[in-house]
Amino acid sequence: MDPMHAYEHLSLFTIGLILGVWLIGFHALMLAKRHCMQDFLKKFPRNQTLGQILLGIGLAWFWLLIAPEGYGKLSALAMDLGEFNGAKPTLRLLVPVSLVLVSISVRDFLAVRALGVVGLIVASPLLEAAFLKNPSSRLLVPIYAYALLTASMFWVGMPYLFRDAVTWVTAEQKRWTLCAVAGLGYGIATLVCAFAFWRAY
Repeated sequence: MDPMHAYEHLSLFTIGLILGVWLIGFHALMLAKRHCMQDFLKKFPRNQTLGQILLGIGLAWFWLLIAPEGYGKLSALAMDLGEFNGAKPTLRLLVPVSLVLVSISVRDFLAVRALGVVGLIVASPLLEAAFLKNPSSRLLVPIYAYALLTASMFWVGMPYLFRDAVTWVTAEQKRWTLCAVAGLGYGIATLVCAFAFWRAY
């Protein structure tokens, strides 16, 4: 059995490409389809269907991290939780139950909370791909990952802050454009560094 977790096999180059393309694509849409994107973001917190989908993705991903061994590809993402390994069997049962109960009972800002759950899980492979790599430009990835972690914790615990942030950034055209250009620039910088410095990592 490979002692390395699947995340440890992720290359900085691959993660850089994915992150760069995602940032460029999303923020380019913010510039090109301003009204559509603003309308989407304003309605997103109350989008129950999208919230259920995101929650399903987040909890399914978490379940794979605690999946039992010996199930082939289903166990590929299973990780050692140290002293919490004993809680895995209980968590495997609670995750699907939580998915159903939360989807049914939580009506306020489910989409934002679910986005936070996904964000918390996505940050792990980002950090792992950049861990102990040589080029200092790799910091573009963990900086984004820690920003995502911080935002995700607030989205889960205080989801109304997402709504307030959207309200603030859409209130003025200059704010929206500045945020879009900043995100686009970060994506371009990440993509350039991936091709220029991260190919060997």
